[in-house]
Amino acid sequence: MRITILAVGTRGDVQPYVALGLGLQKAGYQVKLASLDIFQEFIISRGLNFAPVGSIPQKLSQKSQNKNHTKNLKFHGLFGRVIWWIVYRSILETFMANSWNVCQDAEAIIYSRLALPGYHIAEKLGIPCYAAYTNPLIPTCAFPNPLMTSDFNLNGSLNRLSHIYEEQLFWQFSRNKINKWRQETLNLPPLPITGFYSRQEKQQIPILHCYSESVLPKPIDWSDRVEVTGYWFLDRPSNWQPPAELINFLESGSPPVYIGFGSMKDTNPEALTKLVVAALAQSGQRGILLTGWGGISELDVPENVLVVNSVPHDWLFPQMAAVVHHGGAGTTSAGLRAGVPSIIIPFGVDQPFWGKRVFQLGVGAEPIPRKDLTVEKLATAIKTGLLMRK
Repeated sequence: MRITILAVGTRGDVQPYVALGLGLQKAGYQVKLASLDIFQEFIISRGLNFAPVGSIPQKLSQKSQNKNHTKNLKFHGLFGRVIWWIVYRSILETFMANSWNVCQDAEAIIYSRLALPGYHIAEKLGIPCYAAYTNPLIPTCAFPNPLMTSDFNLNGSLNRLSHIYEEQLFWQFSRNKINKWRQETLNLPPLPITGFYSRQEKQQIPILHCYSESVLPKPIDWSDRVEVTGYWFLDRPSNWQPPAELINFLESGSPPVYIGFGSMKDTNPEALTKLVVAALAQSGQRGILLTGWGGISELDVPENVLVVNSVPHDWLFPQMAAVVHHGGAGTTSAGLRAGVPSIIIPFGVDQPFWGKRVFQLGVGAEPIPRKDLTVEKLATAIKTGLLMRK
């Protein structure tokens, strides 16, 4: 069977689908992973067929992270999401056209949350499709939608309502363009104003969630079509070797603290870098800083701090005393897998949700929202995390 996986977003969003594709390929399926062109080298290097669907993440990141005008507002996450959806909508036509082209030979389609064209293409081609999410996005009374950019719990039916609200926000921003494409390109009837998600449920489309039930149990109000499969970990390539500078640093003293914020961009990377270096000094720890997409800058740092561009988490994290990160689903899973304490600094989206969950599980310090981060708070959180390791 030929399976096309449609997955878009940041590196952390796409990486689990590479692991899934490799697992399916090992099981005997022919797999093509369709994603953003910046991931072409990464995907091909892992031995998967690649198909480009466009260029999205830098545009989205620049817009969604540009929150200077709202950063002092309590609900700045809502405004950030609206900006994000406007940008997503602006590139949706190209994304749909490219997705249609790369799926022509598919016999089944797996699509991520942002890769909604996969569902409509499968309908047109008359083939099976499967939704696959890195976050728990099916309505439930057990917890609020993780994308609400807050760690609140509304309890009961209000939690379920938060999921429906988030679904409708996504659907209403994209509805007109998707329906136009369905009619003019796919020759399919438009979907009603109530949208795609209720139709997906009515048709009993299987939905896979790639996280562990040990971290977040499956809610009792989810149906059998919804599966929690466990994490899809992608280990480093067998021929990967750490740079000598990194080996020498690790061997020169006690286990350091990792600090990195992945694809998050900060309004002032230099100030953030100075803050985390000062927090390391105040907590008496060595550190490894990962530059990522702009959260950390490459400033001159003291000898007990090393700045690196990219290192596989599955190799690095087990050697750390603790890991400080933004709380994205992928990085959170890597920290949990390594068995070291996490200090989560949420920037927004799903990160407060996972930060709170890690704290509730007793495997990390209480999360500190980026807007509230100070040298003293981070130093205290690092000390708290290190106590959890003992």
